[in-house]
Amino acid sequence: MATPRDVRRPGAVAVLGATGTIGRQVTAAFARAGHEVLGVARHPAPHTAAHPFVPLDVAAADPRDIAALLAEHHVEVVVNATGGWVVTEEAMHRAHVRLVERLLAGVAMLPGRPRVVHVGSIHEYGFVPPDPDGIDESVTPEPSTPYARTKLAGSRAVLAAARAGDVDGVVLRPVNVCGPHPSEASFLGTVLGRLRALAPGERLELVIADAARDYVDVRDVASAVLLAADGAASGNVFNIGRGEAPTMRELVTTLVEAAGFPPGTVEETGGPVESKGGGWTKADVRRAERVLGWRPAIGLRASLHDMWKAAG
Repeated sequence: MATPRDVRRPGAVAVLGATGTIGRQVTAAFARAGHEVLGVARHPAPHTAAHPFVPLDVAAADPRDIAALLAEHHVEVVVNATGGWVVTEEAMHRAHVRLVERLLAGVAMLPGRPRVVHVGSIHEYGFVPPDPDGIDESVTPEPSTPYARTKLAGSRAVLAAARAGDVDGVVLRPVNVCGPHPSEASFLGTVLGRLRALAPGERLELVIADAARDYVDVRDVASAVLLAADGAASGNVFNIGRGEAPTMRELVTTLVEAAGFPPGTVEETGGPVESKGGGWTKADVRRAERVLGWRPAIGLRASLHDMWKAAG
């Protein structure tokens, strides 16, 4: 069993993808814990003004420049929360593989070996048959979509570098996220935007996948990242989720109720649904609980209510 690392004093933390849904909450979590936070993304956003920020396209950067940036800011922890809703496979490879390779090359140049916490995805496992216990870290990843394949390649690069002793890295594989400020390109972000645009009494026609997927609040993901910064030996993988698999219809119904709409607001229509992974996901989070002391703290209804409130 992995043993926790020695807990260090609060130091500087670089959050790559600081403008995104996860990066935003990770930044806030480390700031609350007393760390100086350096936000890194291609472009700033209004919420990044509270902390030092460097505009940088990490996927295009020279590893020597990445190393120099981290050294200049005395970074002890690097969180890679980049990636997300790019469309083409080439763009996915750039965001999920090339960026990770350049980051690892830069970190390997530093004498202090900052901890790297890489945010992967539960979809890296591919299509997994439903199991009452959920997906645990012993499942062999067999991804079939470009998104899942490229996310897995990035995670494997981190784990290979950790095994080689080039970096001090751990990988988190969260399920789909909900909660404040979802990506507008995500399913929940799309539904949220369309609900807010409804006129009084109007109904929303929506295509809903016949699927069941674990959703975890993005703030719970951030708390897992915070714990992983000090709480596990290099080379560990942790699945992060709520350990439940509501159907997508149940998810939408809960959002509609949490937003205060009457029953029948959503009218389901048929049609094809694209997915980044399997039709069933449910994380087994026992390793995260045992090693990191992490458990999800925010229920689904509360998360969706906060998502609706934050959008207002």
